[in-house]
Amino acid sequence: MPMDLDRVDQIVAEHGGEASALIQVLLDIQAENHWLPKEALERVAEKLGVSLARIRHIASFYTAFSLVPKGRHEIHLCVGTACHVRGAARVLDTLAEATGIQPGETDLELKYSLETVNCLGCCALGPVMQVDGKIHGRLSSGDAEDVLEKYT
Repeated sequence: MPMDLDRVDQIVAEHGGEASALIQVLLDIQAENHWLPKEALERVAEKLGVSLARIRHIASFYTAFSLVPKGRHEIHLCVGTACHVRGAARVLDTLAEATGIQPGETDLELKYSLETVNCLGCCALGPVMQVDGKIHGRLSSGDAEDVLEKYT
């Protein structure tokens, strides 16, 4: 589904139409759409007077941005040292089996996107996963499945 270009215009206007607000504009579009569609980037380039190449460079540099569609529920599993030694690999296997996707993928129904990260900043709670910004800690494989049930 294409991004509503009137909404892109509104987001740009909310930030004063200033090129210095580019990253915040992209973050707002990403928050609403779960990714940055090409037509939205073209409109931002036009409205802010910034080249499309520059916008694409920024959008591909920062991991907060995605240039491909993401699922409605974004799962981030920590595989950093503290989580790894507490069983993050087993949790990852469970998540991959339950969702049918591997890290870096999105399912065909655009329900889930699965990513691994090196740290979510709450090492004492490992293994930890974040779903749609909500932290779930001290996970076993069974706990991970239970958490996913809440997002069906």
